[in-house]
Amino acid sequence: MNRNRTPVLEVSHLRIERSGTVILDDISWCVQHGEHWVIIGANGSGKTSLLSALTGYFMPTSGEIQLLGEHYGQSDWRELRKRIGLVSSSIRQMMADGEPALETVIGGKYAMIDFWGKVRPRDRAQALRILKQVECEYLAARPWQVLSQGERQRVLIGRALMAKPKVLILDEPCAGLDPAAREHFLHFLERLGRKSQHRRFSL
Repeated sequence: MNRNRTPVLEVSHLRIERSGTVILDDISWCVQHGEHWVIIGANGSGKTSLLSALTGYFMPTSGEIQLLGEHYGQSDWRELRKRIGLVSSSIRQMMADGEPALETVIGGKYAMIDFWGKVRPRDRAQALRILKQVECEYLAARPWQVLSQGERQRVLIGRALMAKPKVLILDEPCAGLDPAAREHFLHFLERLGRKSQHRRFSL
């Protein structure tokens, strides 16, 4: 079979239940190559639980998950996670205040927070290209603590892209943004999606 015909994501009859509480029930979903999806729901509706199940951090009660051609329970999800770029609030909270944006992006290649060691010229060049791609090249030398919420989100997207993922997942990318900043950021995501070959889910 042509791999391009294999869905990026296929969820069949997914159910997640914890301590007698049903979080998700009978969820089926298919994402094809080149598609961009947004999941919208009220707080407590199970969006984060779905994301955690897709990335192998939350075991479903029943149902099947296939991601990038791999089946949950039949593949090493730890290895699969290396092919997934994830931007979430948990990562945002762990960033070092004094780390320049350029090093934050470079750290994504090595899954490293508060990058240490000598920056390789090749990594620097790649990170600068990515900062330009996410429209933040002017932030290269600025430390994390002085970046706005929108700037931090873009830098974290750049960090995720540094590892050349096959799928990019954004967990509540507009959290903490005021209405004007949210609209500006969504326009940025639209531009990024048009020029990027990465597949994106946004929760």
